[in-house]
Amino acid sequence: MHDSLTNHLYIEPIPTPIGVALLVTDAAGVVRAFDFEDFEPRMRRLLRLHYGEATLHAGAAPQTVKGPITKYFVGELNALAGLHWATAGTTFQRCVWNALQTIPVGTTLSYGGLAGRIGKPGAARAVGLANGENPISVIVPCHRVIGSNGALTGYGGGLPRKHWLLMHEGALSHTPAL
Repeated sequence: MHDSLTNHLYIEPIPTPIGVALLVTDAAGVVRAFDFEDFEPRMRRLLRLHYGEATLHAGAAPQTVKGPITKYFVGELNALAGLHWATAGTTFQRCVWNALQTIPVGTTLSYGGLAGRIGKPGAARAVGLANGENPISVIVPCHRVIGSNGALTGYGGGLPRKHWLLMHEGALSHTPAL
């Protein structure tokens, strides 16, 4: 999925309560990646995988993208809902990532539950792998997927961030062991 919009991508660091996030947009202002600064190598690997050798330039994202992200982190939990994002990936991965968008703020779903939601009830492990390759953290809410026993498992930005995000959204009423 390498096209004129993804030949040149723009990256901007965005401060958040859980660390500096790296926001990557294309020339049209569509979000292509969102990850945390300490996971930049992972983000760059996913960008190469999805877009080949696209050039990544320092540059400001449109306020129409940054504004909702800022609002989300200060408590307007539905602010991310209207953001436009796009990514490459396999058909299965994109199916999983689109299904993540159907998990409401303040709720969680197990990997098996997400597999069932996409019509592949035996594919919990494959869903977990696709979830882990999501290049658009937080905006495509992979943090809302948890283990079938309620445990916080796997998160590309680290379990402490996953815990913070779920507490921030009101999905956790207690502090589970990490």
